[in-house]
Amino acid sequence: MMDRATARSLRIAAISLGMVVWFAGGAAAGHINIITIDGSINPASSDFLQGAIAQSESDGAEALLIELDTPGGLLSSTKDIIQAMLNAKVPVIVFVSPKGAWAASAGTFITLAGHVAAMAPGTSIGAASPISASGGGGGREEDEERSDVSMEKAEKLTMAFMESIANERKRNVEWAVSAVREAEAIAQDEALKLGVIDLVAADRADLLEQVHGMEIELGGEVVVLDLKGVEERTIEMTGMTKFFNFLASPEIAMLLVMAGLLGLYIEFQQPGMLVPGILGAFCLILAGFAFQILPFSWIGLLVMLVGMGFFILEIFVTSFGVLFTLGVICLLVGGTMIFDMPEVSDLTLPFWEFLVPVVAGFAVVAGAVVLIVTRSIFVAQTAGVDELLGQVGEVRTPLNPNGKVFIRGEFWSATADEEIASGERVEVTAVEGMSLRVRRAASRSRGDRDATG
Repeated sequence: MMDRATARSLRIAAISLGMVVWFAGGAAAGHINIITIDGSINPASSDFLQGAIAQSESDGAEALLIELDTPGGLLSSTKDIIQAMLNAKVPVIVFVSPKGAWAASAGTFITLAGHVAAMAPGTSIGAASPISASGGGGGREEDEERSDVSMEKAEKLTMAFMESIANERKRNVEWAVSAVREAEAIAQDEALKLGVIDLVAADRADLLEQVHGMEIELGGEVVVLDLKGVEERTIEMTGMTKFFNFLASPEIAMLLVMAGLLGLYIEFQQPGMLVPGILGAFCLILAGFAFQILPFSWIGLLVMLVGMGFFILEIFVTSFGVLFTLGVICLLVGGTMIFDMPEVSDLTLPFWEFLVPVVAGFAVVAGAVVLIVTRSIFVAQTAGVDELLGQVGEVRTPLNPNGKVFIRGEFWSATADEEIASGERVEVTAVEGMSLRVRRAASRSRGDRDATG
């Protein structure tokens, strides 16, 4: 039979062993970091994703989960993201979600680069061909040939890039290349069947349950993912990153340019209003930030400025709308060219859905300004002393030839070429300094300007 001391020692040992097991189990659970990429791939979202990888490596996260929904983005930003993912020291899981999300273009590269690639029901992936930001070609034959060479160069580069990613992650290389060469796009079930992704999950909880126990290759070693019961920690964008991510859109950049030009145009035509000029300058400053993020063509921007010149000339030159029409055409042509850089970006600026309505709205406002300013230029001046010309007043002291007249609520010194008695009505013919030259007014008729009251 055990003595009391021995029994006590065994109880302490059992309690200590239980505490060790409990702490070990809690430590094993760990945590997983989660970020959401919802929008274009640009320098702001690229920095955010790279920072999340670095943070997950430093805080000991079991994995980084990227919930992805993107129409595409900049090739340079995508390259930075892929480089960070392929060299990550923490497992990176890419989940195309929620239902209805895209992993289009740049999103295809990111999905295939994940240690684990997953998609939610109702999602799609692919269409990774580099495209022109204007959505189409046009122009002289040599320009089209140059564009074809540029597109071919971009296509070969992106095909090689995609192939290397698929090989590294042991995914379907043939389909990955066709996603670039033929703009192939597929839904989640076919992506799973073809070996483009690893699994289809209904939601985040289902994803973590399926991923638990999966083997991946990390840093040349096989690692088993242990994500059962992990704490979920969401990493949010900073306010500044959100701001730059918002600006990194061709549509937003174009709206800022058009709003800025319109504000300055109104201020130029109507000096002293201040508000349009201030708002216009502010919009152009924001557009400058956007152009620091997005690749753009100086030629396209110059064509748009030429269009603004045509709008201004329309006020001073009688062209019967020809200059105004040329201004609209320049804005449309410049708008299609300004982001037309297919070798570095697949962001698009829809022509009919976006550019035409925006330019049409600009033209309506600018046309109204032209109409108002043109009318004001050709209307006779009615302010100051010249307004007295033609006014009719009353003689208050006899003009012989000098005297006083009462006109427009004021007494004026006046001179007449003939003697005019007090009480008679006179008409102003000239303003000579602080004195008026008048003559006897004709009998009053309808439409006379009477200024005696």
